[in-house]
Amino acid sequence: MPLPQSESPPVRLTGQRVALVGKLSSMSKRDAQQLLRQHGATVLECPDGSATLIVVGDEAVSLQATSAGEPWLDEAIRAAADAGRLEIINEPVLWQRLGMCEEDDTPGVQRLYTTAMLASLLNVSTAVIRRWQRRGLITPVREVRRLAYFDFQEVANARSIAQLLAQGMRPETLQRKLAELARFLPDAQRRLAQLSVIVEGKRLLLRQGDGLLDQGGQLHFDFDAEEARHEQPDAIVTASLPLVAPAPADEQAVVTEWEATPQELVRAAAKYEDEDECDLAAASYRMALVVGGPSAEINFRLAELLYRAGDLGAARERYYMAIELDEDFVEARANLGCLLAELGCVDLAVAAFEGALAYHADYADAHYHLAKALDDLQDGEQAEHHWRTFLTLAPDSPWASEAKARLSMDAAD
Repeated sequence: MPLPQSESPPVRLTGQRVALVGKLSSMSKRDAQQLLRQHGATVLECPDGSATLIVVGDEAVSLQATSAGEPWLDEAIRAAADAGRLEIINEPVLWQRLGMCEEDDTPGVQRLYTTAMLASLLNVSTAVIRRWQRRGLITPVREVRRLAYFDFQEVANARSIAQLLAQGMRPETLQRKLAELARFLPDAQRRLAQLSVIVEGKRLLLRQGDGLLDQGGQLHFDFDAEEARHEQPDAIVTASLPLVAPAPADEQAVVTEWEATPQELVRAAAKYEDEDECDLAAASYRMALVVGGPSAEINFRLAELLYRAGDLGAARERYYMAIELDEDFVEARANLGCLLAELGCVDLAVAAFEGALAYHADYADAHYHLAKALDDLQDGEQAEHHWRTFLTLAPDSPWASEAKARLSMDAAD
């Protein structure tokens, strides 16, 4: 596919011996080889110790290239890289050097996924996506007024790893291949830091700190790690004591074992959320507000928790409080709008969505929900504007087909 041109002058590759590894996402291997020759490079059909530059295609970084038949990262290549005679880069870096794409560390929001979109794509709740984010399994590529935007790369990586394990690759083999890549490719290093893969029966578990995470993001106790610690009596072992004690049956108060900080209470609340202990999680968030004072973020988390528990009235008030404390908290405004629409207050929902867009005009989710609300109010002309804006901002959204169907109905009329 054609790549946008960059204002940076292209880099000549005269004298470079370049090899391409894996499938490229932007063009065919033959076209890429021709392009490299036009820039003065000598193209190698297969990487070897004489190479000075190896380019790893975007679709090879998913580990398929190193798990299949070509062991390109052999001893000679590793030695050349360690000695500084060879550089290994990924595909986007090559295009940037050749002046064929913009080098921009602050991508726009088009074709990125909000938390709600990503949850819909993966058929999980937004709570699961937030749990993955808290655990460090996924990282937003951009944040706008507290609203997280993700690309799909990390989810695709996790799927690829699960597929490799299902095909019979041993976890230690996968870990070794990740470690080999991590010496040279920053993306592989990031995944290695996030993923330590363990297979238990048919479950895929990822080691995170002292615990194990399943594919739903739930934290499990690592008994093997605990046994290993017991086998080393001289090692210094730190114990993680429960911050919040179970409340007595006749009261819902949170009893702290010591004078807890707001941050400790929030961590305890997140732990209870992971364990689906919604009452204890809500009580911990409330105590964090008592100890630390008003917080837009904690009120937002509490609102989401109350909504999941079915207490819509209390959730609505917490969303209002979050917005009062931080008026440009656009995700709180959008969630409030969805909740108001669910309660039948469509006029108020429209105002909430419009408020979100006043602070973040490119917020695709808000355009989508506002379009639906305006349709409910029979304001088809304004609704059509927001349907079209939504499609422009998020053409790959899981809700795009709904928008296209709605606009095709207008065209048919």
